[in-house]
Amino acid sequence: MFGYYLHLALRTLRRNVILTSLIIAAVGVGIGAYMTVTTVLIEMSGNPIPDKSGRLFVPQIDLWGPNTRPKGGTAQVRLPNQFTYRDVTAFMQAHMALRQAAMYPIARDVTPTSGNPYSQEGRATYRDFFEMFEVPFKAGAAWSVQDETDRADVVVLGKTLAARLFPNGPAVGQTVNLEGREYRVTGVLNDWRPSPRFYDVVNGNAFATPEDFYIPFTTAISHQIQTDGNYNCTALPASGWAGRLSGECIWFGFWVELPDAAAVRNYRQYLLNYAAEQRRLGRFHWPPLVQLSDVTQWLDLQHVIPDEVRVNSLLAFGFLAVCLVNAVGLMLARFSARANDFGIRRALGASRSDIFLQCLTETAVVGVLGGLLGLALTELGLAANRASLGYLAAAVSQLTHTDPAVMALTVALAVGATLCSGLYPTWRATRVQPAWQLKAQ
Repeated sequence: MFGYYLHLALRTLRRNVILTSLIIAAVGVGIGAYMTVTTVLIEMSGNPIPDKSGRLFVPQIDLWGPNTRPKGGTAQVRLPNQFTYRDVTAFMQAHMALRQAAMYPIARDVTPTSGNPYSQEGRATYRDFFEMFEVPFKAGAAWSVQDETDRADVVVLGKTLAARLFPNGPAVGQTVNLEGREYRVTGVLNDWRPSPRFYDVVNGNAFATPEDFYIPFTTAISHQIQTDGNYNCTALPASGWAGRLSGECIWFGFWVELPDAAAVRNYRQYLLNYAAEQRRLGRFHWPPLVQLSDVTQWLDLQHVIPDEVRVNSLLAFGFLAVCLVNAVGLMLARFSARANDFGIRRALGASRSDIFLQCLTETAVVGVLGGLLGLALTELGLAANRASLGYLAAAVSQLTHTDPAVMALTVALAVGATLCSGLYPTWRATRVQPAWQLKAQ
């Protein structure tokens, strides 16, 4: 029976190509505009590490006091989002978490065996970083605990940089020249592109690609490698590298892995005790205030999804609603023009449910065609977004592409929206009185 209705729908849709095209265009344009914005919103709001997001936490402590907090908002968003060297050193030595890692972004000039040096982004961190964030390795492994203790010159390379430096052989065991110093390669990462880059949304673009290389935190401090990210101070530190490390400037990130609720409670209490101890030592002059946020809470606190994206999504939904209202009007006109046909079918024995299924099948076909048009317009809109981003396009390319799931969602949304908007015109078509139509003939 469905095949008969589908055949009948295709025949009737060809009778008035202009009106059919207008309905498809109304649905397709609305779906295309909405899905262009929604695709970006879906990518930005995804959980970057779903199986561990509830076990990974960012601690915060009120390091600077109430006088430095922005006016308005809640106490949670006022707290500093990074730490001083003194703080992260104390956290690492306490080792109150299952896994933990202090970190900060760096940049180094890479000197290949042949050719000119070029700058690459990196990260100074601890070996727990890789297991804590489920970073996959293509070859080798992270450096050892002994390497951190000895402040050894070792490095883990990203897949792209490893292929660029060693195109003809394995990189593990080789040496890489970073800013004039030789580092031994202990491992090479596989493809890894968390979106957003949740472990560091404070420095730079939250949707940028991961770093090109990683070195031990202790090694970076030993070599006096300055941060390539934010460096915020309430007062100028003393001169020199020692002054940077002993001052109250914040430039280090810190993450911990806490396996259960008891570990979370214990770590929060540790933070309160640490802050209270700093107050007793005279460093702080205000009551202890701490916060412990998991991945999703941290992304929300940092406003990773800009308000403009949410507003654009609402505007796009409103535009889709307007397009569907126009589609309803066009379908009413289409079905009203065919009242005679429906009357004759009813007189020949067709039931109201038969008329309803016939019209609903036509509406579904229009929805599928509108969805395909909307999918094409979505790809066009995302391509326009990529073009407008210019040099930033590569950093956020994952936000401006459609995957199979989004493509299926686009077509399903078009069909569903069209069917919903076609219910009233379809119901009106079933109310046709056969006697009136035959009498009019």
